[in-house]
Amino acid sequence: MKQHFDQYASLYDAWFMDNMNVLMSEARLVARTLQGSRKILSVGCGSGLFEKILREEFGIDITEGIEPSTGMADIARHRGLNVAIATAEEADFGCGEYDTILFNGTPSYITDLAAVVRKAYEALPAGGRAVLIDVPKESGYGLMYNLAKAVGTWDHPLLKGVYPPNPYPIELVEAANWRTTAEKVALMTEAGFADLESFQTLTTHPLVSNNLLEDPTPGSDKGDYVAVIGYKR
Repeated sequence: MKQHFDQYASLYDAWFMDNMNVLMSEARLVARTLQGSRKILSVGCGSGLFEKILREEFGIDITEGIEPSTGMADIARHRGLNVAIATAEEADFGCGEYDTILFNGTPSYITDLAAVVRKAYEALPAGGRAVLIDVPKESGYGLMYNLAKAVGTWDHPLLKGVYPPNPYPIELVEAANWRTTAEKVALMTEAGFADLESFQTLTTHPLVSNNLLEDPTPGSDKGDYVAVIGYKR
């Protein structure tokens, strides 16, 4: 997994730069989930692209990140983050140090998500929150990505006319393991999180999702990018 993102770090940012409405719609969703947070740990912060946007556009300052890819971490450090090199499974989430632990776009790349969610619960203080955000397996993007992963390419007759002009790099698609929203809700509930809520964005077909800048809406019934938030009571 680490090797994929070391090799394709610049490609990751370039894809978002070519899909700016997708990027900013997702950033608005992330910002909505962090309202009221004081100190945030970003697990799988990648290149720090979202953290940079959150700071500059929404006044949300995330200074601490965890990232297994040294290539991604180097870019994030240039963007002002303190980044520890580790997988989510290996990383230290502190003990009550953060009131919010954010997993933005990373649950699909975490092998033992159940263990990581339990660790986040144990690390948070009472009233703290964990935020899991990514593409749900059951969504339009999720189904499209899984089909591309199964056939190993975007250039396949089954995908003709289905994917947008500049699809997510196939190398990063192949590295992911998407889970349904229900699976993530179950993992958070089993770990002890309560008062779960969800928000969504990218509610149009993937072919046209970059045509529109969206604000997040409550729920998970139609979004291709969905946040599940749980609180420690």
